[in-house]
Amino acid sequence: MVAVAAAGALLLESTQASALAGLRAPEVTGTDVSGWTGAVDWAGVAEAGAAFAFVHASEGLDYVNPRFAEQYGGAADAGLIRGAYHFAQPHESDGAAQADFFAANGGGLVRDGRTLPGVLDLEDNPYGKKNKLDNCYGLTPEEMVAWVGAFTRRYRQRTGREAIIYTTTSWWRTCTGGSPAFGRNPLWLARWGTRPGELPAGWKRHTFWQSADKGRSLPGGQNSFNGTVTRLRALAEPPSAIRLTGRAAGSAYTVTVANTGTEPVAGLKVTGRAFGGQKIIKAGEGCRFSGTAVRCTITRLGPKATVRLTFTTGPATPGTARRGLTVTADGVDLTLTAKAR
Repeated sequence: MVAVAAAGALLLESTQASALAGLRAPEVTGTDVSGWTGAVDWAGVAEAGAAFAFVHASEGLDYVNPRFAEQYGGAADAGLIRGAYHFAQPHESDGAAQADFFAANGGGLVRDGRTLPGVLDLEDNPYGKKNKLDNCYGLTPEEMVAWVGAFTRRYRQRTGREAIIYTTTSWWRTCTGGSPAFGRNPLWLARWGTRPGELPAGWKRHTFWQSADKGRSLPGGQNSFNGTVTRLRALAEPPSAIRLTGRAAGSAYTVTVANTGTEPVAGLKVTGRAFGGQKIIKAGEGCRFSGTAVRCTITRLGPKATVRLTFTTGPATPGTARRGLTVTADGVDLTLTAKAR
């Protein structure tokens, strides 16, 4: 998946058919494109059965794909789940700086249910004749592991997600010394052939597989997702940054809503329901209640900010052993139980 004209092809790795006998044909397919792909007929890509697309966003600290907005937006308009990738140039700067550059130029995560975590593209140095460096960009395995760690940590800090790592087994073995340190990151394996073959150290399964750099049915790279469309959509739906905590004191319930993420949350809906024979008789500003139910709207909750909500209930039905309040916000649930009197 080299994103520039001067880039060389990825090395084919040996097939290990015996280890993967009986592998089923990919069912969830997708493509990857760059500025060199040119204009893409995204409606045609969707009609060909593709479910996802990766689009080259940035490289090093000074290159941005001039077609990124067109390609990235076009994929989404056609109904594809899309993601962005950054072509690493580890000799140019530390990993954190390139993660920042990536996030600022298309790699930032959007909570829209159709955007995949960003990709760190690690492969043979395509500019060896120009920069006089080896396929590992002049870094030792220890230095490369540190560089990848700095990139993935900064990306996680900025987005709350684990970056996808694109690489080949041979490059990973040579340039990181076969480091097992990044198994928590989804793997996009590059191996052109009929089977994925051996995985890099640290991974027990691949998430995506690039089986060819071009094909007849789709423009750009030919890819598959190792799972169902439902699982692909789940990967595109980031975990909630909302956290709920609270306490019950008599007939009063206090709920603290926290945004642990790096982006503000607007129009957050908080719903609750009392149980155990109680009815809600009082709620704070921005809340409406009726009977046992309450619904509140937090207009804006900034990064690392909190809002405290207090609900008051009337007397419980006599003899009710368990009483309390359930609260839900952005798919996160909290149950508060009051002591029986």
